[in-house]
Amino acid sequence: MVRENIEMNIDKDTLLDKKYSDLKRYLSELGSACVAFSGGVDSTFLLKCAKISLGENCIAVTNVSPAFPEEDYIDIREFCAKEKIRLIQIEADELSLPEYRENGKDRCYYCKKFFFGKIKEIAKENGIQNVIEGSNVDDISDYRPGMRAIKELGIISPLMANGLTKSDIRELSKKLELPTWDKPSFACLASRIPYGVEITKEKLLMISQGERLLRELGLRQYRVRIHGDVARIEVMKDEFSIILDDKNREKILKEFKEIGFKYISLDLDGFRSGSMNEVIETS
Repeated sequence: MVRENIEMNIDKDTLLDKKYSDLKRYLSELGSACVAFSGGVDSTFLLKCAKISLGENCIAVTNVSPAFPEEDYIDIREFCAKEKIRLIQIEADELSLPEYRENGKDRCYYCKKFFFGKIKEIAKENGIQNVIEGSNVDDISDYRPGMRAIKELGIISPLMANGLTKSDIRELSKKLELPTWDKPSFACLASRIPYGVEITKEKLLMISQGERLLRELGLRQYRVRIHGDVARIEVMKDEFSIILDDKNREKILKEFKEIGFKYISLDLDGFRSGSMNEVIETS
């Protein structure tokens, strides 16, 4: 049994190493690439691999937006400075798009098409041949209308093309000593607002401030979903005790009401990624 387990681990490591080698070869063959960089687990790993494979022919582009916490941009700038990667920051204002503000079920399609259209312009201006992004194999099973925009614009998804899963990416990120290897997964703040409810800068700010407080309390995986004047907090079930600690509970109530929420609830189902998609009929 011990021998079988060792062989299974060897086989697994060999497969993972092959995926990593194939990815680097794939990136090298692109010649040059502009990486859509959000600072998350996937895009950080992709950017690191693109830098290894392409050197100076790799640049990073990030969108400074109210739909992402300010803290993310500090990490983004620090990572690019450390890795000596050229970073271009743009302000592609999604809120200028009526289809984005209206927050229909295809909101992400319009947002991605707008953002990646800007990145393609930057790539052309800088003589970069390809625009790449960090979707992985696991993303196929989720509701992601933005993938349609990515395909329409000819954006390349190297991680998906080389069969890399989220687990693969975390494991390889750990081997590469990337700071994001165990970073919790986070989607844009607009995903905290129910479909059909208008997205505003004020709502995004309320969500950002609420989630900053949860992070300061030591929670790792969380969401603040906004339902009118109600904040629905999602955390992992094994972290309920942090929320329900009397001192923390009082702090959350006080500060969330100062942010602008009238009612604050804890979702007893716990955290689950994309819970706003539960109302969508995708079949």
